[in-house]
Amino acid sequence: MRYRRFGRTGWNVSEIGYGMWGMGGWTGSQDAESLDSLQRAVDLGCNFFDTAFAYGDGHSEQLLGKILRSNAAKTAAGGPDKKLYAATKIPPKNRRWPSRPDYSLDDSYPPDYIEDYVDKSLKNIGVKALDLIQFHTWEDKWLDDARLPRAIEKLRGGGKVRAVGISLNRWQPANGIRAVRQGLVDAVQVIYNIFDQNPEDELFPACREKDVAVIARVPFDEGSLTGTLTLDSKWPQGDWRNTYFVAENLKASVARADALKPLLRDGLTMPEMALRFILNNRDVGTIIPGMRKRKNVEVNLAASEKGPLPAPLHAELRKHRWDRRPTKWSQ
Repeated sequence: MRYRRFGRTGWNVSEIGYGMWGMGGWTGSQDAESLDSLQRAVDLGCNFFDTAFAYGDGHSEQLLGKILRSNAAKTAAGGPDKKLYAATKIPPKNRRWPSRPDYSLDDSYPPDYIEDYVDKSLKNIGVKALDLIQFHTWEDKWLDDARLPRAIEKLRGGGKVRAVGISLNRWQPANGIRAVRQGLVDAVQVIYNIFDQNPEDELFPACREKDVAVIARVPFDEGSLTGTLTLDSKWPQGDWRNTYFVAENLKASVARADALKPLLRDGLTMPEMALRFILNNRDVGTIIPGMRKRKNVEVNLAASEKGPLPAPLHAELRKHRWDRRPTKWSQ
């Protein structure tokens, strides 16, 4: 595993982190398997774990807490001292994803509510301070309300969090640039992958200027960049992908993924190509693929050792940029 500097925090975090959404109660998720996968990631050098209160109403946070305590106990018993970074998110009060411009700060993150959920996450994870707390939805216009910058500075100075970040709405990377340029956040989590390259336009330069860390989420485009989707793909009842991969999106996603397959050579797989494409960008601090099974942990983390893609292949993939606009099904 290779490591990168996490912006102005100065942390050295694993290039491949761990996205824990699937452990919050997705169909087929099992705690024993989740804990085994998390520990395997630690053993392979992963040290950045991203969860949220909304992932199972704190359940995913609780699983992370178990892993942190288990590894702390191993260190106390004479094992290697591994610093693990815990990142979580405050859910919007109105429980609406994504946010919309007409939502006010009181709809989503009133100051007292922010503090309340920091305390809930501290309790779930079982730590005295969270490494990174993020707003799970974001609107730059909320900064017009003077209470929000004050609340962020209060968080940063209160001893309960070490860094503050924002998680940007799908396909809206520009809706966070103001927070970055005003120096209010230490990290930005954004969708960035072979298809979604638009954070490079304005967001990444702003983060570079302000030394703000970038967390690349959805590296596999919710599954299309694994190369396993077909026009007949189905998911269990209640699985959120049924509402995301509506016929319109499924057809387009499969076609665009299929167009990438001729580029796979010499044993390169689609998921590996997707991760290594992101590794070509030094603005990215860490990538957080969602993982529930040990075999996926091992395959995904191996991408770091293999490193960025060769320049000719990376240049070819850049031609597959897909600029999309938020829709009623894209949340």
